Amino acid sequence: MTAQEILSKCDHTLLSQTAAWDQIKAVCDDGIRYGTASVCIPPSFVKQAKEYVGDRLPICTVIGFPNGYNTTAVKCFETADAVKNGADEIDMVINIGWLKEKKYDEILAEINEIKRACAGKLLKVIIETCLLTDEEKIKMCEIVSRSDADYIKTSTGFSTGGATFADIELFASHVEPHLKIKAAGGISGLEDAEKFISLGASRLGTSRVVKAVKAAENN
Repeated sequence: MTAQEILSKCDHTLLSQTAAWDQIKAVCDDGIRYGTASVCIPPSFVKQAKEYVGDRLPICTVIGFPNGYNTTAVKCFETADAVKNGADEIDMVINIGWLKEKKYDEILAEINEIKRACAGKLLKVIIETCLLTDEEKIKMCEIVSRSDADYIKTSTGFSTGGATFADIELFASHVEPHLKIKAAGGISGLEDAEKFISLGASRLGTSRVVKAVKAAENN
């Protein structure tokens, strides 16, 4: 797999609490230059970033991030606001407490409400695998497969761990064929990225792949 093929599957990501516009702009510039799938940035920068990139690059943002315990109404408002500001893709965090309580119908309903607020834009569902048992991960594969979402995603990158090869293998074994998989958090570079893709990930949430390609160019 070529570096460009890998880059085309990357959501080039900057979600640091200290991110400022100069850094967001640089991420957008890199996303355009290297042909990434999108840039994933904080909601407060979506409007400015969309005005900056126009149609040259999809803008992805995060909802209920990173803890997932906002009310459904708040998540739907966040989503509608992000779409109005120009977001092309939405990555939402589930209510993990609901999963621990086995409130499966509530989780499914929330995902579908947020998808409606997406107004046709892509929805990725972050389940935060590092906080879940394998049984809970499998249950979420079932729930997200039944929902109107487009992707199931491993991680926020803000908890106790990120994507693992084992989790992508588990996802690939338990999601329905129409549901795509995004690995995020802790992807170290091109070799790591290629392995995640080979195991079934269609998207990668990372900043390190672009950094690795830029480093190779400078050697």
